[in-house]
Amino acid sequence: MKLENPAPLQWQFSQRADAMKSSAIREILKVTMRPDITSFAGGLPSPLTFPVEHMKTAFDRVLSQQGKMALQYGPTDGYLPLREWIAASLSTNGAQISAEQVLMVSGSQQGLDLLGKVLIDEGSKVLVETPSYLGALQAFALYGAKFESVPSDESGLQPETIEAIAGGARMLYSLPNFQNPTGRTLPTERRFKLVETCARLGLPLIEDDPYGALSYQNAPLPKMLSMNPSGVIYMGSFSKVLTPGIRLGYVVAPRPLILKMEQAKQATDLHTAQLTQMVVYEAIKDGFLDQHVPTIRKLYGDQCQAMLDALQQYFPASCSWSKPEGGMFIWVTLPEHIDAGALLNEAVEQEKVAFVPGAPFYANVAQKNTLRLSFVTVPPEQIRAGVERLGKLIASKL
Repeated sequence: MKLENPAPLQWQFSQRADAMKSSAIREILKVTMRPDITSFAGGLPSPLTFPVEHMKTAFDRVLSQQGKMALQYGPTDGYLPLREWIAASLSTNGAQISAEQVLMVSGSQQGLDLLGKVLIDEGSKVLVETPSYLGALQAFALYGAKFESVPSDESGLQPETIEAIAGGARMLYSLPNFQNPTGRTLPTERRFKLVETCARLGLPLIEDDPYGALSYQNAPLPKMLSMNPSGVIYMGSFSKVLTPGIRLGYVVAPRPLILKMEQAKQATDLHTAQLTQMVVYEAIKDGFLDQHVPTIRKLYGDQCQAMLDALQQYFPASCSWSKPEGGMFIWVTLPEHIDAGALLNEAVEQEKVAFVPGAPFYANVAQKNTLRLSFVTVPPEQIRAGVERLGKLIASKL
């Protein structure tokens, strides 16, 4: 039987749902999927770096040797051997991390969401960089965060400015390595000052580090986690060094916070996929990343240099841009009268080039004459041609 002529439902969404906004980047990606578009928009790792055969072998081994366990429910905090591997890899410079401090999450974005759930109330003050990662702003805004922007320059946030604005804040969110969106890196002395300031103020410090392994030349700078394991919340991911499709990240934090995040995760998805965790552990346990990650660094470093060279040749002298030493992004500042959001439409339709306007990355006052370029999925010759077309369009606005 089928109901005849049912009345249409009048959906009454929660206040939280009504406040939700789509990711500006995700909306742009819908447009840039066209094959005729040269896209510098997405922050997607290059598929050329995905170790397909190695992952296939890992899947085969797990399913043939531990298949029943891999296909079963797992513990909320995650697969113990993988958590132990992560803890051991982070136990450096005198900081001893235990597996009990590690929570596996379904991608770093879930980690941000869980932190928002357990640390933020409506109106809670959260300190963020200027600009900051859009995904974090989305996750924290959902729980009613009131953002306070920390003054920042080309070397990242300025720790000496924090004390004056930190009163009542629940946490400070930072990306110290090759930041998304700017590509900048926080120097060692600022890291120590930031950790010291947050510790003195009793302010939890989030160290989001998805790009830290992607240094083109130099050894990675010290993790802030190693400076104060009892006050720093560290976030890591396998998306940029293995494959994003596995949706596997982790949060390392003091045990009281991990326990609360476990409770929040139980209400979300019970646990991150057991099969995925076991496969990743099988893939990395014997040192695979030590051989694999340098190939990613080489590819990204070459493509970054290709974009920097093209920017130098084709962009007007009135523009400036970051010169990252790792990661996936270059941040461009245009002349003040150019709105990058308006420029995007012309770039896509006229020049078949896409980028991400900078405004959505600002928690408060947006700087509209900024944009983010990603170079990792575009070959050098296409980078050069795309930057040339974009540079001509910008020059026409001067």
